[in-house]
Amino acid sequence: MIRLASWIIGSLAIAALAAWVISLPGTLTLEIAGQRMQPRLGTAVVILLLAAALIIALWAIVRRVIGAPKAMARRRAAKRREQGVEALSEAVIALQSGDPARARIMAREAQARLPDNGAARLLEARADLALGDMPAAREHYRALIASEKTAIAALTGLYDQARTQNRPEAALTFAHKTLALAPGTTWAAEAVFGDLARRGQWAEAVAMVNAETPATREEKARKRRRQAVIETARARDNETSQPNAALDHALTALKLLPDFVPAALIAARIYSHRGETRKAQSLLRRIWRATGHPDIAALYAHAQPGASAVERLKRMREIIELPPPHRAAGMALARAAIDAYDWPLAREALLSFVGPDATQGVASLMAEIEEGQSGDQGKAREWLARALQAPRDPAWTADNIVSDEWEPVSPLTGRLDAFEWKVPVALNARPVPVDTAPADSVPALPAAPTALPLASAGNDQ
Repeated sequence: MIRLASWIIGSLAIAALAAWVISLPGTLTLEIAGQRMQPRLGTAVVILLLAAALIIALWAIVRRVIGAPKAMARRRAAKRREQGVEALSEAVIALQSGDPARARIMAREAQARLPDNGAARLLEARADLALGDMPAAREHYRALIASEKTAIAALTGLYDQARTQNRPEAALTFAHKTLALAPGTTWAAEAVFGDLARRGQWAEAVAMVNAETPATREEKARKRRRQAVIETARARDNETSQPNAALDHALTALKLLPDFVPAALIAARIYSHRGETRKAQSLLRRIWRATGHPDIAALYAHAQPGASAVERLKRMREIIELPPPHRAAGMALARAAIDAYDWPLAREALLSFVGPDATQGVASLMAEIEEGQSGDQGKAREWLARALQAPRDPAWTADNIVSDEWEPVSPLTGRLDAFEWKVPVALNARPVPVDTAPADSVPALPAAPTALPLASAGNDQ
């Protein structure tokens, strides 16, 4: 209603203005080609306005006629672009739907309609890779590297292709190139870091970790654990040749992860070898209270070099009371008692753990007790037979490989911080260590950034 009233009022105002102009007094003399006209002033103004409107209309028509070819070309380009975008969308859908053949056809159509669009060529390369046409995919990727916009995507594709063809060295080269162009690329950083860890190049690996800038609490915890594992690996490598440096690395790891058992074992062994028994025992007591790890108890008993079995048992009684609080404590105490020929104490230490859920370690220790205390071969064989069917005890396990001691990387996959203290699923023999394995046995690099596990009770023990 308001709009209608406004339109009516505006129309009346324009009509009144036109009537007022027409009624203006005076005349205007115009002489054109010998012809003289003397219209009234208002009429002359109206004629001039109409003439200007006519000229503007004629110019608009002329412009439209002159610009018709360009307008038609723009419409054709817009239509071609629309068809190219549609083909590009269909290529993406086909590739995600598991139809790489159609994806390649649609990608080529999109590339024909959008020659400057790198996404079309990238999709064609992905389709070639899915179809197993490696030479064609490689050519597409190498062409895309020349463009700054598509270089990272092309290097990612070449990396995936190299992994598919089991060429880890080539994949690593592409990861290094990606890091040079875009240092923040996560998958490339993880690939390079994983290679450094597999090769035991700990100084370069810890430098990469130190350069990280974690944002969340989880990322900060992950960074600390990585640093602790690497420092422990450096301590492990230098324990014999450079014990002072190894001790520094182990203590640095314990500052990052105060209850990290592997670092505590290395530091305690170095303290013992240097004659600093009290420091070793103090450290081991703290870690024992926090983790209850049997390796800690065993090293605590042997912290004094040259100690007799009776002295070791006495030292074990300092940290383990009767009845033992858990199976690991009972087994550690029983082991020390067996070595000292204290059969009643050994039997008492295992008394709470010889039920139906007795583990292989408990059964084996009971077999030693039966044979050593009474010489009863029958009962000893019964316990040994029971050990064959009993549940396993926790051990350092990585990728179903059991190791006698903790190692920084998995010997199977080369993954850092893979070993956990847990009950193994399958008991496999430990293969050749990574640092002595032949070059062609190095496993393929990961396809994407591999988040290393955060600190857990299993790993810390």
